[in-house]
Amino acid sequence: MFQAAAQTVFVSSAAASVYRSVFLVGCRRYCKKTPTKLRISEALSGAELGADVKVQGWVRSVRPQKNNVFLHVNDGSSLQSLQIVGQAKLNDPLLTFGSAVEVTGILKKSPHQKQPVELEAEQIRVVGECNPVDFPFKIKDRHSLEYTRQLPHLRCRTNAFSSLLRIRSEAAAAIHSYFKNNGFLQIHTPIITSNDCEGAGELFKVEPSGPDFSDDEEFFSVPAFLTVSGQLHLEVMSGAFSRVYTFGPTFRAENSQSRRHLAEFFMVEAEISFTESLDDLTKVMEDMFRSATEHVMARCVEDVDLFHRHVTPGHRVKIYLPHRCKWNSLYKASLQLLSAATDWGCDLMTEHEKHLVKHCGNLPVFVTDYPYDLKPFYARDNQDHPRHTAAAVDLLVPGVGELCGGSLREERLNLLMARAGLEDTYSWYLDLRRFGSVPHGGFGLGFERYLQCILGVDNIKDVIPFPRFSHSCML
Repeated sequence: MFQAAAQTVFVSSAAASVYRSVFLVGCRRYCKKTPTKLRISEALSGAELGADVKVQGWVRSVRPQKNNVFLHVNDGSSLQSLQIVGQAKLNDPLLTFGSAVEVTGILKKSPHQKQPVELEAEQIRVVGECNPVDFPFKIKDRHSLEYTRQLPHLRCRTNAFSSLLRIRSEAAAAIHSYFKNNGFLQIHTPIITSNDCEGAGELFKVEPSGPDFSDDEEFFSVPAFLTVSGQLHLEVMSGAFSRVYTFGPTFRAENSQSRRHLAEFFMVEAEISFTESLDDLTKVMEDMFRSATEHVMARCVEDVDLFHRHVTPGHRVKIYLPHRCKWNSLYKASLQLLSAATDWGCDLMTEHEKHLVKHCGNLPVFVTDYPYDLKPFYARDNQDHPRHTAAAVDLLVPGVGELCGGSLREERLNLLMARAGLEDTYSWYLDLRRFGSVPHGGFGLGFERYLQCILGVDNIKDVIPFPRFSHSCML
């Protein structure tokens, strides 16, 4: 009996020793430092050099050799990809161009001058397969914008379009930063509205669908449309804040598939109170353009260079002081383009705008004092008969034509009320003039046109993530 008890004690001691060993092994595994997760741009900067790291992204190239396998992996954070070097045993048949991977290993300084660092892989895991035969983009082909435009759901995988999206993101951030640094308050203006700010009638009507709604019933009690501009709502806010802006989508129901037209695009709009001079507006336009462009050129050097070298070769954006040109001078320059005489009051076509820019030395140009009848009801009347003009201004730029359009707003109630129909349709707008109205003005900038201007892209559909236009397929 005593012997059996002793054996039991002995077995218990051995088991405790085993348990202790298992615990220590588990503790070591638990305490082992978890690989630092890095974006590709962070890895390329040399962050965590010599450390155990993890990167995730999509394979841009695969080069298997006898003893090693070389990959280039990109996660969208940088134009440049990170080179992965692994032993041949890490090669996987599913490791193909376009596949998604997760790689862990040691980040080391690269022996090659063309790349600062490389990742020595310890593990390569294929997260998402990609059949390179069926994949519409090929590893060695340089695909045109016309081709990638047909694949809106996949074109973000290409170098050119991923560069465009990084540039677009930085440009938007730069515009917000400019307004914030200059005392503007951001206003989220509505997308659904009853206003036709531009007065052109190119509106998308918004109607509910479903069994609970009848065809002859208005959801909002009045007809509602997708906004063509946030300007009128900004004017509401300019009665309480001296500087306001908005940045959001706008919509035009233009039945066109041209390279200049989109049904949905983004507008930057600003309104300034206590101003009676177009110079105040043009200064903000000019400063914003310069500030945003300098930011993009500084933060997106490789991406902009890709466009200027391979997508729009020869294009270089130049930040000039815009030239000022009144309507009379504008017509004098434009008539050189026309074979027939143009009557006073006819609007300019895009070709005329580009011709004027070229006439002024291919520099941006401000055109002011447009014929009054060409401008919407809110543009301020210069009362300069017989050449009746409005205090309006457009900024024309090379390659695009009109980039910004703005005006002083008509703050004089009696002149606004002389406009037919405003009392019924825009009574609230007249109230703004009745209660503490001040001289004010504002402008709008087409964000996609801005991107076209700095990158030299000809087709507006190539500078927006998901282009919407007449008869286009929708994602």
